[in-house]
Parts: sequence; structure tokens; C-alpha cells
Amino acid sequence: MARYHGNAGAVYIGTGAGAVASPITAAAEWSLDMATDRVDCTAFNDSNKQFVSGLENISGSIAGFWDDTVDTLYDAMQAIGGVNMYLYPSTSVATKYWYGPAWVDMSISAGVSDAVKFSGIFQASGTWGQF
Repeated sequence: MARYHGNAGAVYIGTGAGAVASPITAAAEWSLDMATDRVDCTAFNDSNKQFVSGLENISGSIAGFWDDTVDTLYDAMQAIGGVNMYLYPSTSVATKYWYGPAWVDMSISAGVSDAVKFSGIFQASGTWGQF
């Protein structure tokens, strides 16, 4: 089992529905949350709580440093119909990634003692998979 440093991660995102995804410049982190709905179906006389699984709720976040020459995340947020996303834990293993269509929101922040940063959240707008 190999382990990797996070500095080779990448986020690729399209700027419109069906658009080819390209890397987000100056992205510094991402997270992918794949929680599954659980529904309590405990009945009278059960010896403990019981649950059934529902659907995955795929969502996550991205963050990095603003680059005034690139509007990829902003364009993705404005896209009607969502965008295609690809999340690479390490580009050293380019054959291992998560992917799917997503709705994207973004924020930007600036502070007197900090770099200008962007952040964004996303939620699945269709089926996601993993290679």
C-alpha cells in the first residue's frame, strides 16, 4: 500500500454543462464527503436500534488562492445545468480519482494580513464514480 503527500492533488472542473474539465489554478485543498443516508426502522421489541441504508449524499469543498487570470470556479458556479468535476488525491497516480457532475458555489475572501483566497462547495447533480 502506497502513501502520498497531498501536494500533488488536483481539482479539475468544467465551466459549463458538458464542458471539458480543466485544472483549477492555485487550488490548495479539496474534500469529498460521501455520507449515506440511514433511516431508523427500529420496531417494537427489537433488541437494539436498526437502520436501513439509503442513497449517498455526495458533496465536498475546494479551496485555494485567487488567480486574477482565471475565472474557472466563478464560471462553474454560473453554469446552468452543473459542471463536470474530477478530484485527484495525487497526480502521481493519475488513474485514481473521483468524478461526476456537480453544482458549485464559491466564496472569495481578502484580509489585510492574508492572501486573497477562494473557497467553494459542491453537491452532486448526477451519478458519481471512482477510477
